Amino acid sequence: MSTAHPHPHPHKEHAPGVLNWAAADPLRAVLAAIAIITVFSGAAQIPFGGAILRLIGAEPTPEAHQLFGTVGMFMVVVGGLLLHTLLNPVASHEVVLWSGVQKAGAFAAVGIGVLNGVFAPLALTVAFFDLATAVLCFIYWRGLAAAGRVGT
Repeated sequence: MSTAHPHPHPHKEHAPGVLNWAAADPLRAVLAAIAIITVFSGAAQIPFGGAILRLIGAEPTPEAHQLFGTVGMFMVVVGGLLLHTLLNPVASHEVVLWSGVQKAGAFAAVGIGVLNGVFAPLALTVAFFDLATAVLCFIYWRGLAAAGRVGT
């Protein structure tokens, strides 16, 4: 059985501690914080979906509440997966890429919801946060590629 690291490329060494970890790779730390926010906000959508739907101007019908809770569950999964890979010595470029795709899709979905009158314009704050997160994910993914960690 091989003991070699599954990713043959070296990673940045840093002193122990969260602040040192964050200082060693600030973009990675920002994405990890966003992943944590995604997990908690997704988890909040499950039991408190009705209140959140009212806050963003949507009718909290049983169908909307169910769908919103389902979306929240996927936010927990994708946010948790992104956080998990960012806490590994070498982040998975596939996870970072697809997390960015998910955030871009969330931006589009909420934006379309606002355009169609499903959500109030206030929901655009969430949409633009998702868009900014998608951009950061793609920048980080490109950085992994530049470091030779993405296969060509």
